[in-house]
Amino acid sequence: MAYADQQASGNKVVSLVVVALIHIVVIYALVTGLAYSAVKQVAEKLNVVEVEEEVIEPEEPPPPPPDQPITPPPVVTPPPIVRTPPTTAPVITTTNTPPPVFTPTPIVAPPPAPAAPPPPSKASGASPRGNPGSWATPNDYPARALREERAGTTRFRVSIGPDGRVTDCQITGSSGHADLDEATCKNVTRRARFKPALDSAGNPIADSYSNAVRWEIPK
Repeated sequence: MAYADQQASGNKVVSLVVVALIHIVVIYALVTGLAYSAVKQVAEKLNVVEVEEEVIEPEEPPPPPPDQPITPPPVVTPPPIVRTPPTTAPVITTTNTPPPVFTPTPIVAPPPAPAAPPPPSKASGASPRGNPGSWATPNDYPARALREERAGTTRFRVSIGPDGRVTDCQITGSSGHADLDEATCKNVTRRARFKPALDSAGNPIADSYSNAVRWEIPK
């Protein structure tokens, strides 16, 4: 009883599927047919106009008027090519010039200087005023030489001016002790006075005088 019911329900399902397929086919046929007929009717009602493209040819330029002759363009002549002559190297000439001859210049000796005028002739020499022994006294003995008991003789020469005063003193013979020699010139220059020398005309002139001082330890 149950098997018969299952078989009957299966047949119903198959029948429903077949009926559904039939309906789909009929609907598709109707839709496609109607659409085709509608398109065909619309196409018949439209007037299709074909438009052909017009080809525009370029216009040719008008010919020149007959009264004006056609003038050809002027002919341009290129400038002539200037050819520069090749430069020639300068000609160098050499001249053998002999070296200059050196001539020594003679040395000219300067003329001799004029001789000095001779001194005026001396009529009389300078002479001491007073006693030359007073020019150096035992009180002028250098203290150190006195303590060391040094003695000696100092020779001197003095230069005398026209006024009779001593202008210079030089030691001509040393005593062997510098302090005694220095004391000699110092005291003679300070104390010595002279009568000036006279020339032949009686005018006072410069002169010199020589003497000596003997230094002895006073007793």
